[in-house]
Amino acid sequence: MDYLTLELGRARQRLNRAELVLERANKMLEENCGVGINLALCSRIRSAQQRVAEARARLAKIDPASTDAEPTD
Repeated sequence: MDYLTLELGRARQRLNRAELVLERANKMLEENCGVGINLALCSRIRSAQQRVAEARARLAKIDPASTDAEPTD
């Protein structure tokens, strides 16, 4: 197995995981759970957004063509 292929797989997996966490946190925020919970979720969402951006940047660095069609939220 090629090292580049392995790194691409890891980067895609990291991106997918980060996007999933962000999606789940946003869904939880839509539920009305109270101010304390919402503040914690906002913090979780910010960190998830940062991880998504970092994962996209890493994937783009490894394979720029793989992120051409990806949305840049």
